[in-house]
Amino acid sequence: MHDETAVEPTAPCEGGTGPAGGRSGKPGAVLFYSKFDDPVEWGAVLKSELPDLDFRVYPDVGDADEIRTVLAWQPPPGFFEPYRNLTLVVNLGAGIDSLAGRADLPDVPISRLSDSGMIALMRSYVLFSVIRYARNIPDFEAAMRVKEWRYIHPTPLHRIKVGVMGLGHLGAAVASSLAQAGFDVRGWDQAKKAIPGVNCHSGAELASFLSDVEILVNMLPLTPSTRGMIGREVFEAVPRGAKFVNASRGLIVDEPALVEALRTGQIGAATLDVFWTEPLPAEHPFWAMENVLITPHLASITVPEAAARDVAESIRRVAAGQGPLHLTEPQRGY
Repeated sequence: MHDETAVEPTAPCEGGTGPAGGRSGKPGAVLFYSKFDDPVEWGAVLKSELPDLDFRVYPDVGDADEIRTVLAWQPPPGFFEPYRNLTLVVNLGAGIDSLAGRADLPDVPISRLSDSGMIALMRSYVLFSVIRYARNIPDFEAAMRVKEWRYIHPTPLHRIKVGVMGLGHLGAAVASSLAQAGFDVRGWDQAKKAIPGVNCHSGAELASFLSDVEILVNMLPLTPSTRGMIGREVFEAVPRGAKFVNASRGLIVDEPALVEALRTGQIGAATLDVFWTEPLPAEHPFWAMENVLITPHLASITVPEAAARDVAESIRRVAAGQGPLHLTEPQRGY
């Protein structure tokens, strides 16, 4: 994946080029769109990096031809059609599945966020989820409800096998954190990876990776090849009673297959942050399952003050005719 290290800001070079931007090297107007992120906070932190920035918040677009950069999270279909002079899109998150394969988006660089705050939150969510199962907390919660003093002898963490599917910039950080916490960690990715303290598998080694995983964590990006990838075959490949954590994307998981695996006990319990439909419909069977913990898609969020420096640097670079930081490959989905 791409370098997560922030680059020291540099002054825009003279003679930058861009569609309808001439060779002025000026970044043009920036348009912000998100139903979840705070535009006031984003405007403030970006202007601390770029004091003269023309920052606009959708739907107050003004002259659409002045928009050079869009900062967006899950824009609706057709959103990009008015912006004929666009030179950069910054995805307000790590996963770019809502931007890949869009007919309304011109062929411009798409940059993802990679900030320390986002990584820290994802690490904390997965560590919480895994430790909760490793230390038998659901059993103690159930015992407390019936006022039962239930002793379960702790298992040393180095004996608990945790598997992480997806070793991109977030998945690798999660796997490293689990290893540092003392777990026996193995990871799988479609491409070969090397992470200190993690037994890495790739490609056709998926079956051997799954064969002894006691807690399985999904950190895969959503791409055409991963959509529905975690289904009945995966759930049957792990030891009976294995736990499952999904902190990535709902559409990677075959939900009916997971429901069945949870009902039969093949999957002993699940912590789920993402779903096919969000908010999760009230009639969904997950709500009634005592062995499922549901959280509302908050495992990791963007922290503007941590990300603003990289975003500002990407705006400067593109205005100067250079490539942005954290460039993605939309045809691959990440």
